[in-house]
Order: sequence, then structure tokens, then C-alpha cells
Amino acid sequence: MDHPVVHDPIDIEKSAGTLNVSSRTTSNEYVAPEPPIPVPPKLRTWNQRIENLAGLEARGIKRVLPEERHAASASAYAQMAMLWFSANISANNLAVGLLGPLLFGLGFTDSAMCAFGGILVGSAATAYMSIWGARSGNRTMIVLRYFMGYWPAKLPCLLNMILMIGYGTIDCIIGGQILSAVSGGSMSIIVGIVIVALISWVIAVFGMAIFQKYERFAWGPQMFALLILVGAAGKSFNASLQSTDLLTGEPLTGGPLTAARLSFFSLQLSVPVSWAAAASDYFVYYPENTKPWKSFSLTMIGLTLSFLFINLLGIGLASGTFVNPVWLEANEVSSGALILAGYDGLGRFGKFCGVIIALGLINNNVPGTYAAALGFQVLGRYGKMVPRYLWVCVAVLIYFVCAVAGRNNLFEILQYFVALMGYWVMIMVAIVLEEQLIFRRGKTFDWTAWENKKYLPIGIAALVAFLVGWAGAIIGMYQHWYIGPVAIKVGGVGADIGVWLGCAFAMVVFVPLRWWELKKFGR
Repeated sequence: MDHPVVHDPIDIEKSAGTLNVSSRTTSNEYVAPEPPIPVPPKLRTWNQRIENLAGLEARGIKRVLPEERHAASASAYAQMAMLWFSANISANNLAVGLLGPLLFGLGFTDSAMCAFGGILVGSAATAYMSIWGARSGNRTMIVLRYFMGYWPAKLPCLLNMILMIGYGTIDCIIGGQILSAVSGGSMSIIVGIVIVALISWVIAVFGMAIFQKYERFAWGPQMFALLILVGAAGKSFNASLQSTDLLTGEPLTGGPLTAARLSFFSLQLSVPVSWAAAASDYFVYYPENTKPWKSFSLTMIGLTLSFLFINLLGIGLASGTFVNPVWLEANEVSSGALILAGYDGLGRFGKFCGVIIALGLINNNVPGTYAAALGFQVLGRYGKMVPRYLWVCVAVLIYFVCAVAGRNNLFEILQYFVALMGYWVMIMVAIVLEEQLIFRRGKTFDWTAWENKKYLPIGIAALVAFLVGWAGAIIGMYQHWYIGPVAIKVGGVGADIGVWLGCAFAMVVFVPLRWWELKKFGR
């Protein structure tokens, strides 16, 4: 295949405005373009002036054509791994590591092994979804139309918007907590939330070119501060901590230990897999001939290295609260205060590192904000009419308000929100995987037909399987506000197996229904 023509990425982005909502596909059946939505002249002029700002990405969900892609290079492919590494060595993922010892009562070794296994499985699912970006030139939720149908794909899109805005809320809260702790309480958590949200907004508004460059370098200061934290706090890590029932103080054994391990494993899986619904978004400007194994392996490397490092650090800090009373007291204030307590003895330099950790949450926040804004456009033609940068503003405003409202309940948000979101993402990945391996093996997609309802699957099988999968997740769910009838039987004390039951139910139901759908409708 010939190499793609090289264009200036900014010029490419400018040429793909978001106000044109008509479509014409090259699939096997012509579809009349939708009538254009009238836009007031003043609004159109104002929008064009904004999109002419240097570096601002005007493109929304419109497909990136092969001739519009960037040239292939070693540094460009290295950026695939660097993006994921930079985005995930952040304090919000460190806070998930805290939950092994502090919520499930797992010892250091048990927590570390569960984190390792869960991260590998979750990262593999996201790495698989990442291969479609360069291959298709379409965003993840557009790619999903080829597997779930035009209308059913809107349901995962809506859930993904909730997911990304939810993580934005968590990022802002933790950033606010750390900045407040650094100031000794003179700065309120709300002010810290404002700082994190504002910087995230600026970078996400400008779009792909700017935030890719930001992620390319932002990991350096973050990694520096985290390594300093390892050196300063490592002496208090309790690597000999054993799994213990937090209520009775007795050692965890047998069924209760298995249940705790399974729940934390599932929680660790849920965090890296949450990127699966946006994984293709960041690779649409790569050449069409990019090998799938390259996208998969580089995404896998970036995710696993970042999540393993940051979660092991979180587990270490949590284990230290059992032997260091200062850390225990700090953790009762907030997870941000615990992180800062790890820098005890370093004085102002430790506080400076704490500021870097807080600002490092922006690395994690920007890609999610970018994906959430695209989701608004995927939901419908009226959403597509609104420029991407305006939807960024809406997403930031929503998670800013949520962060301010929930700033004193971070532990509960982490405990319940993260696992809940992992259920549907794994169900989605299972449906895509089965469609490709069983029904699409050796077949090609017409990626230009991304709006052609006559070409895309009807989606009956995918929708039913998705909903049945959710039913499976519900009966296997173990949350504070609900415990499923199957979940309560695991280990005699209950464990969260919602991810596994959800995937199993969806995979069993999808195959016969999809066979019937193809026989009945031919697509």
C-alpha cells in the first residue's frame, strides 16, 4: 500500500468543520443526505473565527480520510505508548490501589497479585479496541456502529460520556485534595478543583494536536515526583502485611479471602478497561496501513507499565497506614493528604512534588474530556452541529459541578463508580470481539459508510445481548447499595463477579441472535 500523503495536521483539522451535518456514503446502497440544519450567519462567523485559532482542532466525529493522515515515523508510533503511560501515572489510579488493603483487607502480596492480573486483562481489552482507530479513521463510538448498529450504539456512547465525566470528577476532587493539603488548608478543595478543571479545559478545547504534544512531555515531571515519593515513603511500606478481616482483625482465609481477591481483581480490571470505549479516538490520524499488532502492543505497553507502577505505589501507601499512625491520620482526612504525608521530611520540596502530583491529574483528565465531547456529537445530528470545543466546555462544566458537590465523598465514588462502569465496557468489548472473530473473519468494512443506516447492522442481536449482559452483571454485582443474588453466594460472604457474568451472558446470547439477524436481514 502506498504511503499516505503528508499534510499539516492543523490544516487537516481546519478542513473538517463541525457545522456540516449532511452525509453521502460510498457503500453499496445510496442514502440521501440529511437536510442541513440552518445556522445563523453571525453564529457561523463567530465559530469560524474561533476555529481559525492556531492549533485548534475543528474536526469532530467526521472520518479522517487516508490522504489526511499523518506520516508514519518511529516517534509517532512511540507516542501511542507514551500517551497511555502519561495519562495513567496519575493520583486517581493510585487511589484505586489504596482500596486493596483499606477496603478489601488484602495484604501487600495479595493486593499486588490481584492488581497485576486485573490490569493485564483490562489493558488487553483496551488495546484490542485501539486497533480500529488507524484502520478506520473513525472514533470509537462510530466504529461501534459497525458492530452494534446505528441506533443501539448510542447506548454505549451515552454510558461512555457518563464514564469519562465521572473520571473527570474524580480527577478534580483528588487534585483539589492534594493542593489543599499542600497549602496546609489555606486553599480550599474547591479552589484546587477549579485549577485542575480550568487547565484541563484549555488543553481539551484545542484538541488532538495540542493534547498529544502535552502528553508527550507531561509524564516527565510526574514520574520524577512519583519516584521521589517512592524514595521518601518506601521505608514505611509494609510489604509483610497479611490479608485481614478489617472488622474482626482475624486473618482472611478460605472463602472470604477468595471473595476479597476476586472483588479487587475485578476492580483493577475495571480501571484500564474503562479506556476501551475511547481507545480508537486518539489514533485516527495514524496511517491506514498501521499494523493492528503495533497499535495493540504499544497500547498494551503504555497501559500495563503505568497502571502497574501507580497501583503498586498505592498499595504500598495503604499498607503503610497499618504501621505509621501519621499516615493513618492523614488518610482519614483524604487520599490526597495521605499522598502528601508520604513526602514527610522533605519540607517545601515535598510540597512542590505534591503540586506536581496534583497537576499530573490533568494528564488523565484531558483525553477523557476529549472523548466525552465527541460523544455528544455521536448522539445525533443536532449534537453534531455543535462544534467539538463547545461540547468540551459542557463536559468540563458538568464534572466541575459534580466535583464540588462530591468533594467530601471521594472514597465512596471510587468504590462504587469505577466497578459499576467496568461492567458495560467489558460487555461491549465481548460483543465486538465475537462479531469480528465469528461473523466478520476475512471480511472488510466500508469505513466511509459510517452514517449509512442501510449499510450498518440493524443491531437487534447486539442490543439484546448488551441488555442480557447487564442482567448478568446485576445478579453478580456486589455494591454497597445493591448485592446480587449470585454475588452474595461467593465465598460465603459475597464478591463482585458482575463483570464475568455480564460477559458470559452477552457472549452466549449474541451468537445465535446474530446468526438469525444475518439470515433474516442480511446485514
